Amino acid sequence: MSVSPLVWAVTLVVLTAILVVDLVVVARRPREPTLRESALWVTGYILLAVAFGLLISAGYGVAEGGKFFAGWLTEYSLSVDNLFVFMVIMAQFAVPRQYQQKALMIGIVLALVMRGAFIAVGAAALNRFDWLFYLFGIFLVYTAVRLIRPGTATSAPAESRLIRWTQSVLPVTTRYDGARLTTRRAGRWQVTPMLIVMVALGTTDLVFALDSIPAIFGLTRAAFLVFTANVFALMGLRQLYFLLGGLLSRLVYLSAGLSVVLGFIGMKLIMEALRENELPFLNNGNHIDAVPAIPIWLSLAVIIGTLTVATIASLARPGRANVR
Repeated sequence: MSVSPLVWAVTLVVLTAILVVDLVVVARRPREPTLRESALWVTGYILLAVAFGLLISAGYGVAEGGKFFAGWLTEYSLSVDNLFVFMVIMAQFAVPRQYQQKALMIGIVLALVMRGAFIAVGAAALNRFDWLFYLFGIFLVYTAVRLIRPGTATSAPAESRLIRWTQSVLPVTTRYDGARLTTRRAGRWQVTPMLIVMVALGTTDLVFALDSIPAIFGLTRAAFLVFTANVFALMGLRQLYFLLGGLLSRLVYLSAGLSVVLGFIGMKLIMEALRENELPFLNNGNHIDAVPAIPIWLSLAVIIGTLTVATIASLARPGRANVR
């Protein structure tokens, strides 16, 4: 898929403008949004993603549009799973509900910057070293197994080295001062816990990116599709956090569903690497044409079907859900 610099520029300007509007709304009204407001924002962002996917299909073909939708659904589902960890972070640092919007928005902006860098490096590396698909595939299969293994539930990195270092180097107060990152107490400037929360959210998403970026590269190598799918998956995540609320703890089978999806994409990556094999110690460095290619429609069907079953099974589960 070849995308002109003009299309890249227009897309970046439009997406940046949307994010700026979102930031302005948060800055002007630091409060907990209502369910209706959150639902409208989330619906709007989903419709934008669908419209963008249809534009891709119209301009570059249905296959490329399908790759965008598959990538977006995968990234969006991983983001929903990550919201549970964000809830844990907010609880551990006792962030007031009315200030959680700002923390989430800054965390999402940091995530976009970090993922953009990851995508640029990943796309350049994969274009030069096809054997990296073997590593990406094996890593995704490992991640899939780790997701369903007992005792490996995701937890918030509230005690990570970076956070401990930040708390030891900077003068941190234990009290919030609105949504401010710094405050002046007893004649000296101090960092509020809000900054530590943002560091926690940023480092957490950095870890999440290690799973999500290889996953979407397993569906498409087009950097444009990888980047836009990530942006649309992260946009509206703040409102989705407030919309789902306690429902997140009921999605007990989401990790299992994501495990199946990541395992499937991991195997797809390995199969694609085998088909384009250039490793000298494997089949004398020749392509292995006998390995079948998985069409994008099948990938899309597996992703949608698995996540639908996981969601329905979670919501239909009797009794009170346990925290994953």
